[in-house]
Amino acid sequence: MIVVGITGASGVIYGIRLLKALNGLNIENSLIISDAAKTVINHEVKEPIEDIITLADNYYEFDDLTASINSGSFKFDGLAIVPCSMKTLSSIANGYASNTITRVADVSLKEHRKTVIVPRETPLRSIHLENMLNLSKEGAVILPAMPGFYSDSDTVDDQINFIVGKILDSLNIENNIYKRWE
Repeated sequence: MIVVGITGASGVIYGIRLLKALNGLNIENSLIISDAAKTVINHEVKEPIEDIITLADNYYEFDDLTASINSGSFKFDGLAIVPCSMKTLSSIANGYASNTITRVADVSLKEHRKTVIVPRETPLRSIHLENMLNLSKEGAVILPAMPGFYSDSDTVDDQINFIVGKILDSLNIENNIYKRWE
């Protein structure tokens, strides 16, 4: 099972497409959407939040620290926070597990599970880079939403698929969502 956290950064389409890809691959998933992400979703995509939630096999409220997913005894294979705001990234890097997304990230890291962070911010401050480095040192994969253009990405959809494919690769999930380097 893969946990997907969508936070309040631009690029919520990456998280939505990841959910769709997991469904297409018949991989069980769980979803957490931050309150700020709900605002961004309303601005960036045409899909109602309720429809996005139906893409998940399991949905957890953002502020439910008693949710089973927040325990190290809850089994999941990996976590992708996509997009990941700098606020969420900073909280995770500094051990501040104050909501369901940051708590499940804390669990994922402490249990040495695959943890993929897809930061969406530009330009980056030194503290952003230091927080990413700290998470990388703990075993997280830092996968900025930087599409590769070698894959014949003619459309925005192709560029989104490139990032989603790289996320799946980082979670060790076979996929053919994007054209690989030949």
